Amino acid sequence: MDNEAFLNTITENQGIIHKVCGVYCDTAEDREDLFQEIVAQLWRSFPSFRNESKISTWMYRVSLNTAITHFKKDKRRPDKDGIDHDNIQIAAIEYDEAQEEKIKMLHKAITQLTGIEKSIVLLFLEDKKYEEIAEIVGITQNYVRVKMNRIKLKLKKLMGDQ
Repeated sequence: MDNEAFLNTITENQGIIHKVCGVYCDTAEDREDLFQEIVAQLWRSFPSFRNESKISTWMYRVSLNTAITHFKKDKRRPDKDGIDHDNIQIAAIEYDEAQEEKIKMLHKAITQLTGIEKSIVLLFLEDKKYEEIAEIVGITQNYVRVKMNRIKLKLKKLMGDQ
């Protein structure tokens, strides 16, 4: 096993892990714990990576599977009303207040999705094509389309309820 190759891969692609941790965890401490768990799982899986897909696809798959397993195992779903909206980080681009409120509502709605739904939304928001989402998540491309349509409807409903 090439330690240097692994460290370079993690360093170059750590944004993937941070994004997954951000979607599945609300506190910095939980994000750090999940980050370490994902890196450990990537380390265990690294020898079996066969370059049959892009390294980013493989990292998303391992990261999301680890996060979903962690999420299920943890069984302490965040209190849907307990999110501290003042701590949500928004990009430095200046938005008007209405736009910021919509982003907060979307984030709150996403936290109410199931593990697989969060995975699909995260990848969709990363501008991944349905084909790549299907490969990462391990479902068919057609099912990704069906799930994405259902997720969009669910998010609209959740955001309308808020």
